Amino acid sequence: MSEILLEVKNLEIEFKTEEETVRAVDGINFTVSKGESVGIVGESGSGKTVSSLALMRLIPRAGKITSGEINFASRTRGTVNLAALQEKDMRSFRGNEIGMVFQEPMTSLNPVYTCGNQVMEAIMLHQKVSKGESRNRTIELFKQVRLPRPETMLESYPHQLSGGQKQRVMIAMAMSCKPSLLIADEPTTALDVTVQAAILELMKELQAETDMNIVFISHDLGVIAEIAEKVIVMYKGKIVEQGNILDVYSNPQHPYTKGLLACRPPLNKRLYILPTVSDFMQPESSGSSLNGANKKLSDVIDKYVITPETRKKEHQQLYTREPILKVQNLKTYFPVHSGLLGRRVEYIKAVDDISFDVYPGETLGVVGESGSGKTTLGRTILRLIEPTSGSIIYKGNDLTKMNSSEIKPFRKKIQIIFQDPYSSLDPRCTIGEAIMEPMKVHNVLTTDRERKKKVIELLERVNMNSSHFNRYPHEFSGGQRQRICIARAVALNPEFIICDESVSSLDVSVQAQALNLLTELRKDFGFTYIFISHDISVVKFISDRMLVLFDGKLEELGDADDIYFNPRKEYTKRLINAIPKGRIEDIKASMEKRKTMRSKEHHPTEVIKQPKG
Repeated sequence: MSEILLEVKNLEIEFKTEEETVRAVDGINFTVSKGESVGIVGESGSGKTVSSLALMRLIPRAGKITSGEINFASRTRGTVNLAALQEKDMRSFRGNEIGMVFQEPMTSLNPVYTCGNQVMEAIMLHQKVSKGESRNRTIELFKQVRLPRPETMLESYPHQLSGGQKQRVMIAMAMSCKPSLLIADEPTTALDVTVQAAILELMKELQAETDMNIVFISHDLGVIAEIAEKVIVMYKGKIVEQGNILDVYSNPQHPYTKGLLACRPPLNKRLYILPTVSDFMQPESSGSSLNGANKKLSDVIDKYVITPETRKKEHQQLYTREPILKVQNLKTYFPVHSGLLGRRVEYIKAVDDISFDVYPGETLGVVGESGSGKTTLGRTILRLIEPTSGSIIYKGNDLTKMNSSEIKPFRKKIQIIFQDPYSSLDPRCTIGEAIMEPMKVHNVLTTDRERKKKVIELLERVNMNSSHFNRYPHEFSGGQRQRICIARAVALNPEFIICDESVSSLDVSVQAQALNLLTELRKDFGFTYIFISHDISVVKFISDRMLVLFDGKLEELGDADDIYFNPRKEYTKRLINAIPKGRIEDIKASMEKRKTMRSKEHHPTEVIKQPKG
């Protein structure tokens, strides 16, 4: 048997609120052996993040470990029960023997200190070295995590770095004291698929180089399959399944695990709707057991498949009509100024001479990495950003030639759903007020009583209820807030909706529900969508055609399936290759690669000395 580094026994964690006591973690048991990567997967609220915070004793004040043990094999003190340690004793473990990479690097890094200072602080605290030595070690760490221009990054502030670069700084900080255990809490959520692939590859390489153990937390089993040998599936504070990643992936036993696997958009077939966890978790009519226990994944998925013949027939009808939107030679340039006088020295070409049409009832997917220009394109179409040149013709009207009063009626017809539902809702307004406000601005209905009735109908249409009308945004989950934003966009009876990364930060199960809702609304109300995302698997599922952007330019435009299966440009191929496929052969190859990497680190090639003379 492998030597155990971490053993969690009967761990229970409770949170006290004014109304009740909630058991967030309910008697879980698992181990992490030395040299092992363990993935913990589950939806928001499953208890996975709280469990990881418990390992570091960083549970919020309202929470408390009520029972259980967290036994950790310390390098210097033998096996220690972290759950029983005093706070002052626990500090010697945090950042020293146990490192942690948090989900959102922008909020985890201090905005008033340089990235170098923050890593140097951790080194000086635990290793008692000079500032000069800590600086040299930080530069070496930045090189190790493949940050470009390490010396420059040392003096840079968090806001000057991209999301992927900030996450690399967090990894460098977590590794600064060479911890035995690295906990990574959703470190790739909302990152571009190419950046995600690079971060996962980096963590695998660092694990092989440093003999570090990883506990990797995610809501996506496909991501877990890329990095872990063992997976733990959590649901409502309990572990419902755990085992070798290959066994769990190829033969899941619990209905919840099947649901998590099923709700990821499949790449080898086209579905008209995605399966959700509820397809597997519904109780049997005869009792409390779950009817998903005996369901096969393939049977559930196959009932939603669209045949190529059906899709071809739908597209023949779709593309016989006149386009609803014509974008012609659109350019959006941002000037870059320099010097004391602020002279313009160059332009950032965010959207660079792009032309395309969108047809009534179509979903056009726009895909690309951060910085490709996709969000700028969407906002330029809405005239939230002014174009440099080109035309945006909506139903025969050129929006670029209209003033603010002339374009107002078109803002009612063309709506947008933003990426972050929390920041796009006013925290001081109830959700009822948030949905009613644009209705008042555009004179939809005549009285507030009529508007309230309409809002309640919309809330029920997006799978919420009337009791939510007077609640505030902070009282809802991310998925619920996104449904509220969808209801607000639909409230004006639009014809055209731009979805700007509207599902990128959601759990895969909640993402599936949101995608299904958008699909149903398109069918019921005849909406036309531009769907913007960095995730080509999501775009492929929901889109009729796909537009690939790179560096402000149009790379490819065509049928979504044709581009996925037969990409012409290298950039498109790179986006496709970065997607976690979750195929059994890929998991086997990834596991074999990790073994090889570790073997090379532990058994370096011997240098054979040649005899003299």
